[in-house]
Amino acid sequence: MIAPAESLLKYDNPVLIRTTTDRKSAKGRPLKVSPQLPLDSSPVPPPPKPKSSSVDVVQLENEEILNIILPPREWMDGNQLWVQQVSNAPCTRTDVIRLEEMLDTKLQQRQARQTGICPVRRELYTQCFDELIRQVTINCGERGMLLTRVRDEIQMTIAAYQTLYESSVAFGMRKALLAEQGKSDMEKRIDELEDEKLELKKELNEQKAEWDAYKKSENERRQIDEKKHAEEIQFFQRTNQQLKTQLEGIITPKK
Repeated sequence: MIAPAESLLKYDNPVLIRTTTDRKSAKGRPLKVSPQLPLDSSPVPPPPKPKSSSVDVVQLENEEILNIILPPREWMDGNQLWVQQVSNAPCTRTDVIRLEEMLDTKLQQRQARQTGICPVRRELYTQCFDELIRQVTINCGERGMLLTRVRDEIQMTIAAYQTLYESSVAFGMRKALLAEQGKSDMEKRIDELEDEKLELKKELNEQKAEWDAYKKSENERRQIDEKKHAEEIQFFQRTNQQLKTQLEGIITPKK
């Protein structure tokens, strides 16, 4: 496991807890033998425990709360286990100013976005908030616990928004895929309608050509019929005129 990266949260120096080895020693574990007291010596009473003041008790409680709120981090370096606890050193105004400067420097170095969603900026501000919680908890554990509740609530709200965002993105992707599929179906339907339109247009042109040919033939037939009819009328008129002339000749007496 790689050692954790540098954080805005102030830690103490790492402490080596144990070193693990794969080889087992052939020798047994040495026994610890406590030295025996002489027979004539009386047992030595334990030294009296110093009475801790109320300030020390409060300080001890704050340190315990600090370790609960911000637990120590552990990592393996080869076969060595290292532990690094959060610093319980009180802070000053200079530490707060330095924290702000470190925050601005880290934001510039890691090229965090100034607006919008940025995991880098969120991580750095989370570390800065944890450092502020550490500084407050050293002086007042209850205030630190309350700030921890605020931090957890903010993180839970951000996680809820992140889940909602991911759900919205997934829903949008599904809708986009459905729209893309519907688009392809619609394009296919448009192509089919275009082909059908061309077929109908071709059929319409054929019908128009047939109609024009039929109309032309009908006009020619009508012209022939009209000409024939006009000739018949002229024939009947001539015949009528001849018969009329003959009839007048028969009826009119000769002088």
